[in-house]
Amino acid sequence: MNSIFKMVSIIIFVAFFSCKNQNKSTHLKEEVTPQWKSIFNGTNLDGWTPKINGYQLGYNYKNTFRVENGVLKVSYDEYDLFTEEFGHLFYKTPYSNYKIRLQYRFVDQQVKGGQPWAAKNSGIMIHCQPPQTMLLKQGFPISLEAQLLGGVQRGEARSSGNLCTPGTHVEINAKKITEHCIESTGKTYYDNEWITAEVVVTKDSITHYIDHIPVISYSNPSIGGEFLETTSKEIQDKEGQALTGGYISLQSESHPIEFKNIEILEF
Repeated sequence: MNSIFKMVSIIIFVAFFSCKNQNKSTHLKEEVTPQWKSIFNGTNLDGWTPKINGYQLGYNYKNTFRVENGVLKVSYDEYDLFTEEFGHLFYKTPYSNYKIRLQYRFVDQQVKGGQPWAAKNSGIMIHCQPPQTMLLKQGFPISLEAQLLGGVQRGEARSSGNLCTPGTHVEINAKKITEHCIESTGKTYYDNEWITAEVVVTKDSITHYIDHIPVISYSNPSIGGEFLETTSKEIQDKEGQALTGGYISLQSESHPIEFKNIEILEF
């Protein structure tokens, strides 16, 4: 009887600590699960640095990038005329494997002087060169652009979520693509509604999503192609080099646009 009691006690003891360790292990596993992190505080541009064509890094020409009512705005109300002041607002941290998502919408009218192709045109630039390596007069960083477009004329398709490749090449279905812009399967948005855009970067494969729908995928990005000749010799010497990471920036191309809920999830 005493032996049976001891055996039962041992079984209970082992079961108790086994459950305790299992709970501890589960708890630790939950703690390391990747979480979405906001990279825009909704109050100011802390953590973000502008680089506008023709101006030094950090100079926010005519208050192009600003924050109002929790929204990051690209605005041209202080411009008299747009003369190729293409701009990019860089986040402070480079990334390699991650998801970035945000909401965007085009508002108001394009500033006077903007090119017709730039109407309702902006982008999320990924794998950007370090902003401090950009030339004073360099309109676009070496990068991959998840192009954000809006419909201008009713009935005229203009898909959002396209890929543009300033100074870069990619592969689609194992074929090298050298065109500057590749059209996605995204739909056309004619109005000023908020739209969700997401870019998923996994090792050397990238997919753009518009309103949670995948619209284009590509892989093996590298430095090369159109716009490379407008960059520094330091960047030009890297032609053919694989792009495995880089900075994120938001684009200004002459049409007012707003961004909010900018989040990143690292793998």
